[in-house]
Amino acid sequence: MEKIQRSFLTGALILSAATMICRFLGAVYRIPYQNITGNEGMFVYSQVYPLYSVLLLLATAGFPLAISKLISERVASEDWASAKQIYHVSMTVLFVMGSIGFLILYFGAPYIATWMGSKELLTLPIQAVSFALLLIPFTATLRGVYQGQQEMMPSAVSQVSEQLVRVVTILVCAWYAMSTGLGVVYAGTGAVFGATTGACIAVLVLFLYRRRSSGFKNMVMTASSYPLRHWDVLKALFAISIPICINSLLYPLFGLVDSFTISNFLVDENWSIAASINEKGIYDRGGPLLQFAAFFATGIALSIVPAMTTAKQQGKEKDVFQRANVAIRLTWMLGLPSSIGLAVIAMPTNVMLFKDAAGSDTLTILAFSTIFVTLVVTSAGILQGLGRVMLPAITIGVAVLFKWVFNYFFIPFWDIRGAAVATVLAYALGAIINLFVLKRSVSSIDIPWKKLFLSNILLAGAAMIVKLLLMEWTSGWESERIAMTVTSLGSVIVGIMIYIWAVLRFRLIEDEELNLVPKLQKWLGKKRK
Repeated sequence: MEKIQRSFLTGALILSAATMICRFLGAVYRIPYQNITGNEGMFVYSQVYPLYSVLLLLATAGFPLAISKLISERVASEDWASAKQIYHVSMTVLFVMGSIGFLILYFGAPYIATWMGSKELLTLPIQAVSFALLLIPFTATLRGVYQGQQEMMPSAVSQVSEQLVRVVTILVCAWYAMSTGLGVVYAGTGAVFGATTGACIAVLVLFLYRRRSSGFKNMVMTASSYPLRHWDVLKALFAISIPICINSLLYPLFGLVDSFTISNFLVDENWSIAASINEKGIYDRGGPLLQFAAFFATGIALSIVPAMTTAKQQGKEKDVFQRANVAIRLTWMLGLPSSIGLAVIAMPTNVMLFKDAAGSDTLTILAFSTIFVTLVVTSAGILQGLGRVMLPAITIGVAVLFKWVFNYFFIPFWDIRGAAVATVLAYALGAIINLFVLKRSVSSIDIPWKKLFLSNILLAGAAMIVKLLLMEWTSGWESERIAMTVTSLGSVIVGIMIYIWAVLRFRLIEDEELNLVPKLQKWLGKKRK
């Protein structure tokens, strides 16, 4: 049993590391892409990108996990015939779904592009991304089978390989299209086609691992007898995968709402099509910044959720509540300063990354969604660990609906700044719903609000003072971008140092709670001695 648990934890660690690497790459590549293609190029890519995000999450989240659960149950009892049936049924169903999706996207691209605001700019990119749908069934099914046999390395290597190839494709195609004069349409088309090149590499990696997989050998050697009803396999597959898929689609669905509403609502308010496209491209600068901030803010907090799930399975109620408490506290401790810090340095960071200050006020507003995004993600993970699987999915549906409603009301009055306000409010609504339910499920969630807010006030004050001093010092520099880089990084470094001092000084997390997060305990333990 101990060996199995170690194997499970090692596998979870491998997959978590791969996911973090992919998220990091996914957060940073759009910065050089915008630098290469400009605001219009950012518009083309960001309009289609949510479609890819949905496809990617279907391939890496819900269906592989559902397949792995069904396979693992059969592998445990050495029922290889049923495992083989689950493999074949899953592959067939997902391929049919992928083929239907391909036909809809490829032939419906002109209509979808028109609904998104520009038939001329978006038709070809949408058609390009559709080809990935023909490959995703293979990656989703194979990853699920490997994970069901506790073979996590194939999934991890394929995910990282897929993301690396995709990012390289995006940047190379963007550079080539712009340098040869092909323009932003072909730059965006090549960029989104990276979903297909990445998927090709992922499939290749997964098939290469089949030769070394004892589980696959056992399934191949088993006669093709199907002891289960296909309908029962389908019901189990979708019952497990759909809630997980929905829970993973929060950020892409928000992006999809923006793709269909922002530029269209601006045109309805008598903006020219060119101006609305440029404005949406500026708004999309916020995406990588928010992903980057949330990447660090959710990492440690989410690492505690598997431990909480284990404690629940072992019947240790006290540990469950304690770990849920620490997860939420860590999320506040990391998400709130991420929001405040990004809001303070929005303008210099905008210039540092995207060449000019256009849309800095929008980025300042968007920064405050970071805390709510992290709270939604962490609370959803805890609720799933407590067995409340459907609730986070319902919460996301409500949040996405209100995002569209808020866009409808706020964009006409305040252009892309209104869209930013809508994003913050919708994420906040999702966080409030989850936390309300969580508070009723967990005995208590103790947050030292006074110490937390004081620490963040000190961070904001220090970062603001340093920002103003550095802006004054660098005001005469020839390169505004270099000046803003020094200003942004200097403000971040000082703000982080002050915040860490405040966390240690006010003891925002106790020693016994640090034991639940070993890496943080080891680092902070040294600081406290």
